[in-house]
Amino acid sequence: QVQLVESGGGLVQAGGSLRLSCAASGRTFSIYRMGWFRQAPGKEREFVATITVNSGITYYSDSVKGRFTVSRDNAKYTVSLQMNSLKPEDTAVYYCAATSASSSSYSSQGSYDYWGQGTQVTVAS
Repeated sequence: QVQLVESGGGLVQAGGSLRLSCAASGRTFSIYRMGWFRQAPGKEREFVATITVNSGITYYSDSVKGRFTVSRDNAKYTVSLQMNSLKPEDTAVYYCAATSASSSSYSSQGSYDYWGQGTQVTVAS
């Protein structure tokens, strides 16, 4: 089993920045990919970004590309999401996810086996 704990959420003004972190514990050696998803009120959970743990290959949703950066620190089994130029539409609960499978469906929720509890990000206009 893998446990994921997110931190770093909060309230920020539009145009500001926040950095989210996700710390993994347990069978971390089994993790192939870690990702971030978000869920806004009344909307379905959507893919944000993902990174492969060993090679550092990243993918982003079109809505955050160029503004968000996902990175990993393998020594600490931590993945971060640097969010810049935040917009009110970025307001959501952000979830960290992990999988041991090398599935090509990196943006699909079903491809991830483990989830964190979520952290709230609120962007005020």
